[in-house]
Amino acid sequence: MENATYTALTRQTGLMREMNVVANNIANSATTGFRAEGVIFAEHVKSLGPDDPSLSMATAAVRDTIQRQGSLTQTGGTFDIAIEGEGFFLIGTPGGERLSRAGSFTPNENGDLVTPEGFNVLDPGGAPVFVPTGAGPIGIAPDGTISAGGQPVGQIGIVMPTDPLQMTREDGVRFNSAAGFEPAPEGRMLQGFLEESNVDPILEITRMIEVQRAYELGQSFIDKEDERIRSAIRALGQ
Repeated sequence: MENATYTALTRQTGLMREMNVVANNIANSATTGFRAEGVIFAEHVKSLGPDDPSLSMATAAVRDTIQRQGSLTQTGGTFDIAIEGEGFFLIGTPGGERLSRAGSFTPNENGDLVTPEGFNVLDPGGAPVFVPTGAGPIGIAPDGTISAGGQPVGQIGIVMPTDPLQMTREDGVRFNSAAGFEPAPEGRMLQGFLEESNVDPILEITRMIEVQRAYELGQSFIDKEDERIRSAIRALGQ
């Protein structure tokens, strides 16, 4: 296989990965707290010798999470919480502590505040957040402090990854911060609101069309290159 075909195939592989990312973004355009993704292409150049041109290939192995603020929708729910600005909720899962922007919570039968999947919402110290019942109206302050009947009873943690480059998506709305995390003093919580997905559906559909056209163009080149090689082989065999 010639170098031109190898180069085209690496480009096609990257475009397929980008198409998968775009499709996932569109599928989660209505998912609360979802963060859109992009793909980072990198070029690798190798020298083939003093008398030969260099060979350039592209890879798209890195996914980039887009952290822009999503729209805030007022729900009026007591335990619906949105973060305005920087920061993530701290969630306790079987795999460890995870970060999330999805703030649709509810108390479980034990009074612990949990996600829809049943994972504990944690306070700044990493302990489950407990919400007492029958103690009066529940209020949540911008810093995450929970009050019942006007008395503080706990606080919801809001943190930032220590190294955002080492934060990886674990599922649709949760992230694993391998380098740890720290308090996020700039973020504030809004009770009775939810943050929508930050996906722009029109932009993603436009990207999908562009990627599809680029892939078709690359496939056309590979087909023509394959026919050229076959023609050369047939000519040499005559």
